[in-house]
Amino acid sequence: MSAAVVEAVLAPTEAADAAGAVDAASPLALVRGVPWSEFPRDLYIPPDALEVILEAFAGPLDLLLYLIKRHNLDILDIPIAEVTRQYIEYVELMKEMKLELAAEYLVMAATLAEIKSRMLLPRPAAEAGSEEDPRAELVRRLQEYERIKRAAEGLDGLPRLGRDTLATSVEAPNALAQRPQPTVTLQELLLALRGLMARADLFAHHHVQREPLSVRERMSRLLERLTDGRFLELAACLDPREGRQGVVVTLLALLELLKDSLIELVQTEPFGPIHVRAAG
Repeated sequence: MSAAVVEAVLAPTEAADAAGAVDAASPLALVRGVPWSEFPRDLYIPPDALEVILEAFAGPLDLLLYLIKRHNLDILDIPIAEVTRQYIEYVELMKEMKLELAAEYLVMAATLAEIKSRMLLPRPAAEAGSEEDPRAELVRRLQEYERIKRAAEGLDGLPRLGRDTLATSVEAPNALAQRPQPTVTLQELLLALRGLMARADLFAHHHVQREPLSVRERMSRLLERLTDGRFLELAACLDPREGRQGVVVTLLALLELLKDSLIELVQTEPFGPIHVRAAG
């Protein structure tokens, strides 16, 4: 909406009086380095040269709320006569200042006049308690407008991009990272390898682990299987699940038993199957 503007017009006669009151020792202005101690006689100041903006209102409700708060009035009990008088004075002031007067200001003035007239009209005693207060609708609109205005002021106080903070962006230069290859001789590589080997010797340790297969245990098991005195094929003494280690342990156990003359090995033909039985 339009703002309330006060025009201060400085007439030539007033300029001359002001010039006479100024001390000649103190110049009024410096124009291109030359001091001026009095106003030029041919100086003309147009009527609309000076404009002072006093207050701006967002609408008739904003003006009403301003008048109520300025005089510390109760918004639930508005003195319509006093508020209407101040409102009409403000509207008349805008007319005198040649401002563009919005139609909604005039509508609000008419509404205030209507509320005032309805409050002045006599009402029957039977309807005095049941009729709604003519100010109720206006009070509701003022309260709703005040809540919305406070919410808008709260939102306006929040940081805003482009007003309080500015977003910036910087493009990274197209720079290719170059990693030069190290210049190392063969002698330096050998020295580094020797240092690594020496460091590894510091962490070396001897780990003692019990053998999962025992030759003595295998000898005892073979003697238990040969107690009945029957021949047992050598392949039956081996367990394929034990793998190569099991075969070696079994052969060592057979050789130890054969050395102690506890078993006999019999082969009926060359490259034939070998049979084992207990001695005696």
